[in-house]
Amino acid sequence: MIRFSTALYRRRVAVLWVSACVVVLAGVGDLGVEHRLVHGGFSDPGAQSSRAARLVSERFPATDDDLVLLLGGSTPVDSPAMTSLGTALTRRVARAPGVRAATSYWTAGRAPSLRSRDGSTALISLSLRGDEDDRARTAERLVPEVRRDARGLTVGAAGPAQVQSEVGRQTAHDLLLAEAIAMPLTLVLLLLVFGSAVAAALPLVIALLSVLVTRAVLNALAGAVPISVYSMNSTTALGLGLAIDYSLFVLARFREELSGGATVREALGPTVRRAGRTVAFSGLTVALSLVALLVFPQFFLRSFAYGGIAVVLSAAAGAVFVLPALLAVLGHRVNRYDVFARLRGPARPATGTAADPPGSGRWYRFASAVMRRPLLYGSGAVLLLVLLASPFARLTPGLFDDRSLPADSQVHRATQLLRDEFDADLPHTVPVVVEGVGREGVEALEPYARALSAVRGVRQVTAASGGYADGRRTGGPGPVGPALLNGDSALLSVIPSVEPDSPAATRLVGRLRHVAPPDGTGHGPARVSVGGRAAEVRDSTAAIARATPAALAIVAGFSLVLLFLFTGSVLMPVKALVLNTLSLSATFGAMVFVFQEGHLSFLVGSPQHTGTLDATIPILTFCVAFGLSMDYEVFLLSRIRERRLRTGDDTESVAYGLQHTGRIITAAAVLVAAVLFVFAVSGVTLLKLLGVGLALAVVLDATLVRAVLVPSFMRLAGRANWWAPGPLRRLHERVGLRD
Repeated sequence: MIRFSTALYRRRVAVLWVSACVVVLAGVGDLGVEHRLVHGGFSDPGAQSSRAARLVSERFPATDDDLVLLLGGSTPVDSPAMTSLGTALTRRVARAPGVRAATSYWTAGRAPSLRSRDGSTALISLSLRGDEDDRARTAERLVPEVRRDARGLTVGAAGPAQVQSEVGRQTAHDLLLAEAIAMPLTLVLLLLVFGSAVAAALPLVIALLSVLVTRAVLNALAGAVPISVYSMNSTTALGLGLAIDYSLFVLARFREELSGGATVREALGPTVRRAGRTVAFSGLTVALSLVALLVFPQFFLRSFAYGGIAVVLSAAAGAVFVLPALLAVLGHRVNRYDVFARLRGPARPATGTAADPPGSGRWYRFASAVMRRPLLYGSGAVLLLVLLASPFARLTPGLFDDRSLPADSQVHRATQLLRDEFDADLPHTVPVVVEGVGREGVEALEPYARALSAVRGVRQVTAASGGYADGRRTGGPGPVGPALLNGDSALLSVIPSVEPDSPAATRLVGRLRHVAPPDGTGHGPARVSVGGRAAEVRDSTAAIARATPAALAIVAGFSLVLLFLFTGSVLMPVKALVLNTLSLSATFGAMVFVFQEGHLSFLVGSPQHTGTLDATIPILTFCVAFGLSMDYEVFLLSRIRERRLRTGDDTESVAYGLQHTGRIITAAAVLVAAVLFVFAVSGVTLLKLLGVGLALAVVLDATLVRAVLVPSFMRLAGRANWWAPGPLRRLHERVGLRD
């Protein structure tokens, strides 16, 4: 590291020229990235519900409901004028590009399920071609065209394709709004931390570099794998936050060395050797934590891994290579333009200096007070975190839907009208696809349909063989019968009697799947696929549950190994793992309390609460926040270890380490939390939940964990903090990280 810092100082101008070229190339490389990102990605593509959705779309398009148009006018839907307009519009949209089939109240025998109870509104149900992203883009293009050509009709739009389309528009709007708020807010906070306008601008330079590089990487990856539209927002927030984190660590150490009387060249050595090494190590830890997201089948989660790994590595590289080169060029000018000098008095360095006498400083005194009563402070902090975590036991997983958008959004209003005014609704129906029973085996469907209708929680079943309720046939299939058969496949439509977006609905899916499948056409039992919204929630939640142990093992394994290499201790990595998990559990509890149950939701813009929490967010928050918390862990431990190697005093080293990192960790946490909390302004509950959750995790980690639990634990453990068995100690001497 000494040779590296020397080379970096000598070639500082060349490094800056190369960095400028990288920024230009990245700026060119990210052009058009917004148009290459895709919608969806929340479901498991290999699940039974996903198979059912594909089969319905391919073989029963007349029954599919990717996009639902709600048409109303000045006269009832059964009037001649509305009948003429509705029929003509149905035929017109059926010929539109991207539309596979269109069915409406006027073309489907005036089915009661397609007409509102008061007769003022009727439905056109559209099956769209392509995957989730193709269908969303078709809805984005088609709905405005229909509204322009509706000739006095009021047109509402619902269905999953329209939800995805509006989410895409809202996400793009939220990203611009968040950037417009976050950048000036961050600059003001950096000015308050550093005083110097020059120093305050440097983290934003590194943030710009990391975000541009990551956008270019995502643009390149989008040609090979699906990348979620949400990854852009997360990349911007995470890139800005990490760039601030890493730049603060490096800047604080450089200014500390300068304030101690070192020359610019002398100050750069320990800055790169210690702060730079810590940043590189932290970046590697965060990146490896995000690798865990790759084990999940949902590309929504994998997209965060791609973008997160890219932004972490680019932010760390910027802080280790570009920032020291900038500091080498700026030298003492890094402290120029202190805009708050008159208000604050004489400028102070960001942390204590090497010249500070032992026992000085508020953080030193606070750490010493905690270590005098470690059980009192430690148990108090643990009890508070456990109390915050307790609501997590009431977690009810779900998936995002129209209610993730603002209550006044068009798609939410249209979908709510479907819920309130239509008897047999399109979003609630559970499709059951039977493969291997064709027209010659229709008779086999009747006992199966009877069995399905007898399942607790089922109100009605419609099949090609007729309608069924309570285990009895209630009538013929009606005009929809022919559309429920295609070759050797049949579709049964199950209408539940339970609330569709509830745990009862997901339990109903399990009961439906346990009904014995009908006999096939001489080739054994038919293959059955149960789909629908509740089945998607059940399958996605199950997929996340199956992959979570592997993800946790990856995070824990990498963290334990890397912290051992960093500290040479067996106990310290375990302590970090336990404390981080405890603080994250408190974060999850708060997320359930506010976003699932609706308590204190006015603090985050009063999002709609549905009684569920999106199943993808806790695991995503865990992987990202765990990596972020390791930043502060490594930064604090590096100063404690540095002092302990010099003095051999375990207790004093902890107080010294907190004194020399407490202010900068607090500043970093405030800045990162402010950037993340800006996403509370998002109109999409998913982004609001992620931003607020990560912000809370950072605040809890930087306060209760770093300031209270770490000193308490290290005081109680004493010399055991740095213990390792002989073989591991010798291994660390050979391959561990040392000054």
